[in-house]
Order: sequence, then C-alpha cells, then structure tokens
Amino acid sequence: MSSKTFGGIYRQTVYSRPVLREPTFLILSAVAPEPLHGYGIIQAVERISGGRITLRAGTLYSALERMVGDRWLRVEGEEVVDGRLRRYYQLTEIGAEVLSIETQTLEANAKAARQQLALRIKAGVA
Repeated sequence: MSSKTFGGIYRQTVYSRPVLREPTFLILSAVAPEPLHGYGIIQAVERISGGRITLRAGTLYSALERMVGDRWLRVEGEEVVDGRLRRYYQLTEIGAEVLSIETQTLEANAKAARQQLALRIKAGVA
C-alpha cells in the first residue's frame, strides 16, 4: 500500500504504515455497508462506537472532504430535503482496502494482547 493511498488522515508512525485515527476508522466502517449522508454517518459512528464517539459536524465534513480527496470515499448522490442539500458518501475500493488492512491490524494486535494477558494470569501475576 502506497503512502498516497493513505493520504493525510492518519497519525504519523515509526512503523511501516500509518495508523488510522479512531474517528476515521469509524467513518469508513459506517459507510462500508451502504452510502450515508452526513447526519447518518454521525448516527452510525455513535452506534458503532457504543456511544463513545460523537462526531461534530465540522470534524466530520473536514474528514469526509479529505477522504474524498484521497479516493477512500466518493459522493454517491445528492438530494434536497427540507431545503437542505443532503450528500451521500460511499466507500470506494481503495477505502475498503484501507479499512480491511486496518481491521486486520487491530484484530492481530487484540489477539496478541489477549495472549499476553493470558500469560500474566497463567504466571499468577495479580
């Protein structure tokens, strides 16, 4: 995966690839099943995170703009509802690849942490 694929929405790291910030990961996850508009993304992120993350509109739209620029998301369509423009965002193949790689990394890290905690219990450390 090239650094261009990851664009600018990640924490700098000394490792081989960037690490997505949690809100970015959750936004990508929110739009994975279907295109969503901004408020729909805010609601989905809150649901997915179990209420831990509530995105502010300014934060969300800045992130969406960057992710569209990085080709992780695309604008799927627009409609006017109650006089307001509602823009729908869809995950692209590049975005799905970024999300998949990050998911695999998080799963591997969680597995390693569980194994280490099991060793701690096995060793009788309180």
